[in-house]
Amino acid sequence: MEIFYFLVFGGLASIVAVLEFSKSSKDRVNTSTPFNSFKNNYLVVYSLMMAGDWLQGPYVYYLYSQYGYSKGDIGQLFIAGFGSSMLFGTIVGSLADKQGRKRACVTYCITYILSCITKHSPQYKVLMLGRILGGIATSLLFSAFESWLVAEHFKRGFDQQWLSVTFSKAIFLGNGLVAIISGLFGNVLVDTLALGPVAPFDAAACFLAIGMAVIMSSWPENYGDPSENKDLMSQFKAAAVAIASDEKIALLGAIQSLFEGSMYTFVFLWTPALSPSGEEIPHGFIFATFMLASMLGSSIASRLLARSSPKVESYMQIVFLISAAALMLPVITSFLVAPSGVKGGGISFSGCIQLMGFCAFEACVGLFWPSIMKMRSQYIPEEARSTIMNFFRIPLNIFVCVVLYNVNAFPIIVMFGMCSIFLFVASLLQRRLMFIAELQKPKSQDWTTMRELGTEEEPLNA
Repeated sequence: MEIFYFLVFGGLASIVAVLEFSKSSKDRVNTSTPFNSFKNNYLVVYSLMMAGDWLQGPYVYYLYSQYGYSKGDIGQLFIAGFGSSMLFGTIVGSLADKQGRKRACVTYCITYILSCITKHSPQYKVLMLGRILGGIATSLLFSAFESWLVAEHFKRGFDQQWLSVTFSKAIFLGNGLVAIISGLFGNVLVDTLALGPVAPFDAAACFLAIGMAVIMSSWPENYGDPSENKDLMSQFKAAAVAIASDEKIALLGAIQSLFEGSMYTFVFLWTPALSPSGEEIPHGFIFATFMLASMLGSSIASRLLARSSPKVESYMQIVFLISAAALMLPVITSFLVAPSGVKGGGISFSGCIQLMGFCAFEACVGLFWPSIMKMRSQYIPEEARSTIMNFFRIPLNIFVCVVLYNVNAFPIIVMFGMCSIFLFVASLLQRRLMFIAELQKPKSQDWTTMRELGTEEEPLNA
């Protein structure tokens, strides 16, 4: 393997280690023992859930190809997964708010385990069913767990700032360390032990089952709006009204869709971008490097969120601008660096430049997740949290389905340029969100003061 990959990986690992071991009291939030116990319980569950997800990711396409399906057939299977998440996401989100977030988390485990079981069959219809189940599970993973955490956090009377500690640790572990370990573990199962491409899915099912047991034995139930006379349609209307009546929620949803849409598009594009002439690149090692870069971002986020300044609404503008510049690199190098024209071989000079940019983008992803979680906890109303969060995923899933369907219709630099523009727009929307939040800050402070004084006076509508 070329020394360049080891230099990038080693450099990132060194920076992460320095950041983690050099944290001062200003970079840490003083918490309580009950909160630490609550946080650690959630982190164990979240890490198990993410292990179940990360183990599957690198081998889905490979498994389908081993069953003899073409690129077009596999593309339809992927579209089915995102389409399922779009169609059923709002329904399962509303059910989570009404029937209970703990039940929704258990449902995630069961649904994803069933999806893993379908991978044993080479039948296209069975695999399609698995993708539909996986789409439903994905909607629950990115809404039910966070909704349960936020509700339970405030129910137990913990400080709001402590949420950022849980968010940053969850991303550092679940989207960083666990992802790296899962990738290496999956490689051992498939290549070293030669158990076949289905083995990671069986291992994922085991981790999901363990996590489900922990949830059922240690998590209490909490709800959004448990009123018996509120059906699903009423919940949809309430969520839509909340988004339409509060510009902050609408902006947050647009920002999330733009960033995540670009992120999922990047997942499909980075391989052909780094090997346009069939260069041999170590996919697994590069994936681990990306996850290490994401850990770097989450480590930086934990420091920023622990301080009162800069505000999350402020520094995220810079994060989106950096991510836009990073995904513009393939466009720039295509004009400034002449292609080698040699088939095969190692990574090219332009590929090295792009890899550095992609690591910067992954660091922005690590910053994005705990920061967007923090903003969602501030702006999304508790009674419809899961429903609104899954509303946000509708445009995201539409965008990804369109990209998948037309992935061969546009040059790769056009796709990267489009993502870069989306991220620049996200930066502008983030600036607007910061402006509105600053305007309304006195009202929110007055509301907080009234609550502390025990008054029952309702705050003015924002």
